[in-house]
Amino acid sequence: MKGQAALRRCVEVAVSGGHNLLVTGSPGSGKSMVAKRIPTIMPPPTNEEFLEILSIQSAAGRTINGEIRWGMRPFRAPHHTVSDIALLGGGSVPAPGEISLAHHGVLFLDELPEFKRSALEVLRQPLEDRVVVVSRSSGKASFPCSFMLVAAMNPCPCGYLGDRSRECRCTPVQVQRYRSRISGPLLDRIDIQVEAPALSIAELRNEAPGECSAAIRARTQRAREVQARRFEGTAVRTNAEMSHALIRRHCLLDTRLGDLLQQAMERLRLSARAHDRILKVARTIADLAGEERIETPHLLEAIQYRNLDRGQR
Repeated sequence: MKGQAALRRCVEVAVSGGHNLLVTGSPGSGKSMVAKRIPTIMPPPTNEEFLEILSIQSAAGRTINGEIRWGMRPFRAPHHTVSDIALLGGGSVPAPGEISLAHHGVLFLDELPEFKRSALEVLRQPLEDRVVVVSRSSGKASFPCSFMLVAAMNPCPCGYLGDRSRECRCTPVQVQRYRSRISGPLLDRIDIQVEAPALSIAELRNEAPGECSAAIRARTQRAREVQARRFEGTAVRTNAEMSHALIRRHCLLDTRLGDLLQQAMERLRLSARAHDRILKVARTIADLAGEERIETPHLLEAIQYRNLDRGQR
């Protein structure tokens, strides 16, 4: 992938720690392209994870074919017209929905504000608990849904707010109404929120190749191995799954860094949930750097990934 070094870095951090990701950018900036390439930099699933993937595919009446191959993680990209039941799961005989079919893989929601508000709101509980319970008159079924949420959206209705080559035609009220389609509680559950600026012609003409997926996958796999050793003996696999108690144990900050984070929280008026998510992302960045403790660069990088929070203040 040419250009977009900052976006590629964000995706690497997100995959390394299993963090949810929201990319904002004008049409043609590469949001969808980079999202569809995320499976190529994800470490292969363990045997235990792949057996869980196969179990869910089997419950949905699917087999190993072109969609799910041996050793691959699932990638689900439902259209924005998807119903609540299709997303969450259900039916007369409870069956897994898109969020469960993405278990141990990626759920990609393109044009996020175009999804029905009700469909987005049903994601809140599964994103926290990583399991969804479907109750019907015929019975109750529980499906795992530990997935990485990747979403993409335009910055405004016309799509060109902040674009260097085209003028935005939207009023501030229209922009605010468009962004308000995504609720604050849902945004709080998205660890990394970044912009993807459109590439210039000069950048597109640059013949220098981007970094290959294999090199990035090697780094994400090393970071996942660090996390596997850290959480050995628990049900937690990645930094994104850490509970508050684990955050207090593995994301310790000294007084100086604690004061820095407090200032950022007060200035951006972030929630307690966002506070924990910043610490989780900082822990992942430190893991990628091979550091035992979270240092200033790791924390500052994690804070800057709350892009929509900064943009709304």
